[in-house]
Amino acid sequence: MTTPTRHRAELDAQRLRSAGLRVTAPRLAVLEAVRTGDHLAVEGVAAAARDRIGSISTQAIYDVLGALVRVGLVRRIQPAGGPARFETRVADNHHHIICRRCGVAVDVDCVVSAPCLQPADPAGFVIDEAEVVFWGVCASCQAAGDDDGEERE
Repeated sequence: MTTPTRHRAELDAQRLRSAGLRVTAPRLAVLEAVRTGDHLAVEGVAAAARDRIGSISTQAIYDVLGALVRVGLVRRIQPAGGPARFETRVADNHHHIICRRCGVAVDVDCVVSAPCLQPADPAGFVIDEAEVVFWGVCASCQAAGDDDGEERE
């Protein structure tokens, strides 16, 4: 009988092969970490991957993330003033809302088809994506009454 975890690992292996990448333990561990994480930065991806397979260098994490981004299995976002974060939601043009206090990131859909924004003068470019980051304070931070104005991550 195939367990849900084993089934996900088989699907991840299939995705890697379809993208032209060899299936390796580090690639599977990083892909699972990004898929099950919540807009993780490299440190979070590394911790989750190490929990799964043991020792893996930080450089290997960067290399795997770079390969996964290059073949379109992972999306890299980099909010201003913060570290790059990674997600597996790659098939659409969506945006993010980020809490200024705790750093939590949440996906938010475009209200129109991609790209949902067009520059006044595209300077000869064919625009295929617009990236928008909304900033605010999440409900948890509001409820905590943490109103000192300090940004955290």
